[in-house]
Amino acid sequence: MEPAQHGAAVAAEAAGFVAAVKAADLSTPVPTCPGWTLADLTQHVGSVHRWFTALLRRRIQQPPTSREVDLRLPEHPDGLPDWLAMGAGEAAEVFAATDLDAPMWAWGVDQHARFWVRRMLFETLVHRVDAQLALGLPPHVDRALAVDGIDEFLTNLPFATPFAPRTAQLRAPDRSIRFSCTDGEGQGGGEGDWLVGLRPDGFALVADPAEPRAADATVRGSAADLLLLLYGRLDRRSGAFELLGDPDLLDHWFAHSAF
Repeated sequence: MEPAQHGAAVAAEAAGFVAAVKAADLSTPVPTCPGWTLADLTQHVGSVHRWFTALLRRRIQQPPTSREVDLRLPEHPDGLPDWLAMGAGEAAEVFAATDLDAPMWAWGVDQHARFWVRRMLFETLVHRVDAQLALGLPPHVDRALAVDGIDEFLTNLPFATPFAPRTAQLRAPDRSIRFSCTDGEGQGGGEGDWLVGLRPDGFALVADPAEPRAADATVRGSAADLLLLLYGRLDRRSGAFELLGDPDLLDHWFAHSAF
């Protein structure tokens, strides 16, 4: 996906989230977010939208020293879906007025305004799936979105240590894990295929996933399933995935890559 497409995708994912929870019992537990109800989940997503929107308005150039933002929460939880929709609308206005290529501080590798729009997209998408799963609704993730989301996750994960400290333990002496889509392209290199190299000093995506040496472990599945797996929403031992290679290396990855 191109950065210019991310803003519209945020709006679509927010609308899908609102549609799922609008008439739902917001006290419903969310199994994929232990301890949360749908009300908690909705407030979280709306708060993230307002926080990221505030950062974009300010075009921050340094890490923020405060996370305080005027959330304008509704008086009653029943108002949370409409509140979320309003926040998504405000975000869309800011996206339209923002030069996505403008330099801007970000916690990930891409130090431009577009980082925050892309990050908001996948924060919203994954939690839309959470809401639908909590309500027993079958979630759908478009393949192009899923591929972009996998890339965004694996690109930024090496920089997530400040809020995901266990990622600092994703180290190994020259080992590699391949994530490969079984739908569309990506079977052996190209779009839909990612190789992560683990070194004694850290880990990162390998620039050329089609490099000749075989990965030490491989996970194969559809793009949508791989995205939800990386976010901890699916079990890799389910029938949705083919696991190849070193099982201990996969255990190590999934035990320390929670985002």
